[in-house]
Amino acid sequence: MALGLALTMVGAACSDGDKSSTDSTTTTAAADASSSTPAASLTLTEADATAAATTYADVVYAAYDDVVTAATDLQTAIRAFTTTPSDATLAAARQRWISARDLYGPTEVFRFYDGPIDNPDNGPEGQINAWPLDESYIDYTADTPDSGIINDVAGVPEITTEVLVAANEEGGETNISTGWHAIEFLLWGQDSNPAGPGNRPVTDYTTAPNADRRSTYLNLLADLLVSDLTSVRDQWTPESGEYRQSFLAEPVKAVQNILRGMGALSSGELAGERMAVPYESKEQEDEHSCFSDNTLNDILGNAKGIRMAYVADYPGVDGVTLSDVIAKLAPDVDADLRKQLDNNVAAAEALPGPFDQLILRDDSDPERAELLSLVEDLQAQGDAVAALAASLGLEISIEI
Repeated sequence: MALGLALTMVGAACSDGDKSSTDSTTTTAAADASSSTPAASLTLTEADATAAATTYADVVYAAYDDVVTAATDLQTAIRAFTTTPSDATLAAARQRWISARDLYGPTEVFRFYDGPIDNPDNGPEGQINAWPLDESYIDYTADTPDSGIINDVAGVPEITTEVLVAANEEGGETNISTGWHAIEFLLWGQDSNPAGPGNRPVTDYTTAPNADRRSTYLNLLADLLVSDLTSVRDQWTPESGEYRQSFLAEPVKAVQNILRGMGALSSGELAGERMAVPYESKEQEDEHSCFSDNTLNDILGNAKGIRMAYVADYPGVDGVTLSDVIAKLAPDVDADLRKQLDNNVAAAEALPGPFDQLILRDDSDPERAELLSLVEDLQAQGDAVAALAASLGLEISIEI
């Protein structure tokens, strides 16, 4: 199979100058995807749409609230590490990053419809999760020992939040200076180990050149991450969230947006950018969380998020789900989609790791074949979501 297919594949790497971005400004909002409306075979009432959209909004708030809590724990761990650098405090900060990151992964299904996370005017997604990044834009690498903002004392005499925000994507899409992956790089360093993650030494924060600047940078990134995630969460607050109110004011459009997020993440983003690109390139660093080797968990989190948006399987959240609504209108359609969602989560859980070793295997390798099969199944799942939208008389794009 040639994975070019209908996907627009753009190379993505963590350590080179390939131009690719998951910034939401490249997406097409569901409501703007087309001026035509497909013929509906299922009738979505405003009452059913309101019920499903309300439960979804509850899930969004609960999920972001948990991410904010986890990011705050990461912030605390980073402060403890930079205050008392040691192997133990570095390991604790890394574990907090992984824990918070794994909670964030499912929330990516709340993207792709110009909501609070990726509103083109002020959404912080590019500041939170931009990728891939050029390591040498931030700090030294093996080939460029004096590179990066951290080591540019003359050009950047003081590292501040304002400096880091202004530098993000300044002069190029891989010039990433903030967010999850900038923190990841500052905790793990380059991944030059073919059998494991990066292994940045503690001395980078003690006796190495510009150790104090590195500590300042890392703490500011943690503070900014918590602030950005909090701003997104607060837009979904049940009592006063401004975006939540506008979202629920147009319930049918809300359902359209839910489906847009599911379809675009499944097909364009996850199957395409995050899995098919490294499958084709076999580049070890063409993976999402390349410094920590957490990419398989990223994939699983995204797959769980797509299912979560449809069945609302989130602790503490009850209510009428979109699955409930579709089951009432077309039981077979609902059952088929739920089966796809469950199977793809199970397949993501079963992928053998680490990811950067999996993509290097021969095409005949059965475990590499499992990766290709999941790419194809996620594409098919995106198509099924688009077909469901069309049956409701809604037009969505599953491209990004």
